[in-house]
Amino acid sequence: MNPQKPVGARVKISKNGPYLVSGGLPLHKETIGTNEDAESTKWEKGQQYAAEEQYALCRCGHSANKPFCDGTHAKVDFDGSETASRQPYLEQAQVIRGPTMSLTDVEGLCAFARFCDPHGQVWNLVNQTDDPSAAKHFVSQTCACPSGRLVAWDNATGKPIEPALEPSIGLIEDPAQNCSGPIWLRGGVQLIGADGFEYEVRNRMTLCRCGESQNKPFCDGTHASMGFSDSE
Repeated sequence: MNPQKPVGARVKISKNGPYLVSGGLPLHKETIGTNEDAESTKWEKGQQYAAEEQYALCRCGHSANKPFCDGTHAKVDFDGSETASRQPYLEQAQVIRGPTMSLTDVEGLCAFARFCDPHGQVWNLVNQTDDPSAAKHFVSQTCACPSGRLVAWDNATGKPIEPALEPSIGLIEDPAQNCSGPIWLRGGVQLIGADGFEYEVRNRMTLCRCGESQNKPFCDGTHASMGFSDSE
């Protein structure tokens, strides 16, 4: 179950323009922390932005006032067409059933945060979930996936295992890849398309902010290959 979100908390996608945030959603940076092997292992909360009831976040990647929009999308003729599937998550997901837990995976939502990789990768760990140590790593790694590409399920109850996230927005930074990552919607924030379509409400979603994803409005990891930085 998603936490209670602030009244009116939503993100509205404007046509070829910014994300219009309303409902006083907290905004801060979230950095991917790594171990000595450069594996993603933890989230580190960073800069907190001043609370605002409404604000507009850059979607084209070219604002000189990132993370906020400054109108540059119009000057660069940004094409923000939404091309991602609008099917519910479970209708898109591949299911891997393990002994005590299962994994659902929608590869197209991958935001390249790499929390899935340690301890032999979650796709292997799911088959070892009858081992307490493997099960612990499996749950923590799937829950750390910001995009919600990966979800762990309890076979006994048939329910997803989700982290408790307050409604908020994170701006991902990825020092290991020397780039800035996507916008991280957390805690069941409603996302509304430019045409008014209401996307499925989920606990975790990542939105493109480099402007180059081929799966808009969602991140597809392109920020890493292009070395996107929100400080430029």
